[in-house]
Amino acid sequence: MKANRPLTARQEAQTERDLVTALMTLRAPEEMRAFLRDLCTPAELQAMADRWAVVEYLQQDLPYREIHRLTGVSVTTIGRVARYLATGNGGYSLAVRRLEGNRNG
Repeated sequence: MKANRPLTARQEAQTERDLVTALMTLRAPEEMRAFLRDLCTPAELQAMADRWAVVEYLQQDLPYREIHRLTGVSVTTIGRVARYLATGNGGYSLAVRRLEGNRNG
């Protein structure tokens, strides 16, 4: 987050809720892709895609160095993703479960 933001904590929380609400209006992968490409820089989008790729390899219990070799993602980022996968807000785990359910269902 930017250190010199004029928004209050309450305004910041509302802005985040508004973004989440906007994301939830999107109904198809193509719509989400278009929105994310408008919202994010190519580097930001690549960073998110890299983190998501790391989740799959962590689920396979691959060592961090092997994940780094396969993805090029730094070991520090891999560790951060692993920490959030284990003790974060549950978003990664929920998405993984739902995707598995879609594949198996």
